[in-house]
Amino acid sequence: MATAWHLKSRPEAMPAHENFELKEFEQTPMGDGTIRVANKWLSVDPYMRGRMRDVKSYVPPFAIGEPMQGGAIGEVVESNADGFEVGDMVQHMMGWRDEAVVPAAEAQKLPDLGIPIQSFLGFLGMPGMTAYFGLLEVGQAKEGDIVFVSGAAGAVGSTVIQVAKAKGMTAIGSAGGQDKCDWVKSLGADDCIDYKAEGELLDKMMAAMPNGLDVYFDNVGGEHLDCAFAVANQGARFSECGMISGYNSTEPMEFRYIMNLIGKGITMRGFIVTQFMDRMAEFHQDMGAMLQAGKLTSQETVHEGLDSQVDAFIGLFTGGNTGKMLVKV
Repeated sequence: MATAWHLKSRPEAMPAHENFELKEFEQTPMGDGTIRVANKWLSVDPYMRGRMRDVKSYVPPFAIGEPMQGGAIGEVVESNADGFEVGDMVQHMMGWRDEAVVPAAEAQKLPDLGIPIQSFLGFLGMPGMTAYFGLLEVGQAKEGDIVFVSGAAGAVGSTVIQVAKAKGMTAIGSAGGQDKCDWVKSLGADDCIDYKAEGELLDKMMAAMPNGLDVYFDNVGGEHLDCAFAVANQGARFSECGMISGYNSTEPMEFRYIMNLIGKGITMRGFIVTQFMDRMAEFHQDMGAMLQAGKLTSQETVHEGLDSQVDAFIGLFTGGNTGKMLVKV
């Protein structure tokens, strides 16, 4: 029997341990075209909070009483599929569990690039693709632009900072706490705002960006988004990736400066990384070149053991991670 986290009840605000249950379950039998994977690394991501609501979205909600899902990397221990052999390392979406029977069509064999395998859940995986295409395609960022990144100490934000610098842009981040800001600066950021420090966020943003911003990569929403409307230059582009400040809130967001959207001709575009899956080879080629040139680095916050998965997930909303949040099974 495999063991998996199940959604026991839907959280109304901040998720809590009582919303989840770790228990054994009977997996789908092995059939033609399937592989059995022993999971080694599990991903926890902010988007998973949206799947805990019973609302229609770009991915179906988690079902009450059913095993949860998410990004995972593991080793093939049994194969009924051509092209997959025992010992292959694969990436798939049946996380939150120690073992999974996965249709081979829904698994990707990972190349041996001489880097830690969990990097394919970070800057060479979905977070990295989100950062790369969100900045360059959605935000239309180009050399010389001033880029502001909220949530800059997270898996996506920290990659945005590095890609922006590698492409010749000015990169300003925002993070909670001096230690996180120091780390963001160590990645090459020209400045990083500590939004938790004393003082008004708008004043901090105007001081850090006296010449305004051309691209806002939004991971936070709320006050950060509102102040970005105030600081934006004419024709600024807002790449709307996430709004984590509102994921657990029951209160409506308030905006004071949103009317600048009109006068400054600001373009806002929300996106989902799956829109760019057919361009993965392009992403790997460009990011691989940056990696070989020493322009990319990563940091991980690792929780040990499947039983720590909920702690890791809650930590996403309490400032518990620097870089990519992972669970090592």
